[in-house]
Amino acid sequence: MTKTPYAAPATTRPARWATLALTGAALVSVTVGAVLPASAAEPQRAPVTGTVRGHRTVDTAALTALMEPGPMASGTMVRVGGTGHARTRATGPLSQDPAANFRIGSITKLFTSALVLQLVGEGRFTLDTPVQELLPGTLPAHWGPITVGQLLSHTSGLQKPCVDFGEGETPTPEQVVSHWTDPKCAAPQYPVLAQQYNGANYFLLGMVVEKTTGRSYADEVQRRIARPLGLRHTYAPGPGDRAVPGPALTESGEIEPWAWAEGGMISNAPDLERFMTNLLRGRLLKPAQQRQLFVMPALSVGAEDRFSMGGLLRNEIDGTVVWGKTGSMGPSTSGVFATEAGRRTVVYSLLPASRDRELMRKHLTALVGAAL
Repeated sequence: MTKTPYAAPATTRPARWATLALTGAALVSVTVGAVLPASAAEPQRAPVTGTVRGHRTVDTAALTALMEPGPMASGTMVRVGGTGHARTRATGPLSQDPAANFRIGSITKLFTSALVLQLVGEGRFTLDTPVQELLPGTLPAHWGPITVGQLLSHTSGLQKPCVDFGEGETPTPEQVVSHWTDPKCAAPQYPVLAQQYNGANYFLLGMVVEKTTGRSYADEVQRRIARPLGLRHTYAPGPGDRAVPGPALTESGEIEPWAWAEGGMISNAPDLERFMTNLLRGRLLKPAQQRQLFVMPALSVGAEDRFSMGGLLRNEIDGTVVWGKTGSMGPSTSGVFATEAGRRTVVYSLLPASRDRELMRKHLTALVGAAL
């Protein structure tokens, strides 16, 4: 499928380019500089204050304190759900509408990995299939094989891009990949010695989805995930679709959705909760592929951010294992995490006020921990 190059305002690209190339940021992917949030609740639903199937109660006092506008974030939205009721609150200048939409950034990767694992379950290819077989001519001929499973788990060995785009230019997926495969760039690490988060992996996987199905990535998200699950606010915008539809969680201006299958989607907190719950409960994948969501590759040992063979970020907070993904786009940093089988879920989106990555990591770990 041929895509037409398109352009966007220059201010939307550089920070995102650095983020997708280098960081997985367990529980944090920070973008600083924006307006801020306020207190939103769902009056028709009871607050989550009780134990959910053996889980501890939500620490509402700690959660309330962490959500107050301050030096870490000028505003925060949190939705706590799972088995039982769900409740959404927001602080600062964020919309009070619990169904407010926002750009989800790299959380998009969870949708991409689900699509890829569905295609594996259909026998279209395997996790061991080299991407060179699926996308002939896309990678340099002298590169060694890079498998679908390596792309999903960030164990492909792909290095940083070594060329950038022109001022004001926004790349197509093919152009993004070309900036990792330029002859001036380093070849992938071989043998691969460590798990290293790299957004290029998911641009390639999005291209695999399109090549294999003959449909656009956006269409496959709707056909295979959004419509079956009733996710009415979840979609992958196309070139030129730069606005977040109302109600929007925050004013973020127009941003070209060039991050595509790596980080270009729009959703809202209820949809992300439903998606994550259904994903973890096996309602999107066949059993063999469902197991891959929780298999940790050997190379993840010792990694700062540990990703499963199915692309899920694994973290442990006060002895509780959580699975999910973070993402940033425009002024916001967001995340979706859940405990085993989605018994407790938390979706957050905030406007970072701190540029200190480690402090923000600790803040978001505490935020998610209070909600579990």
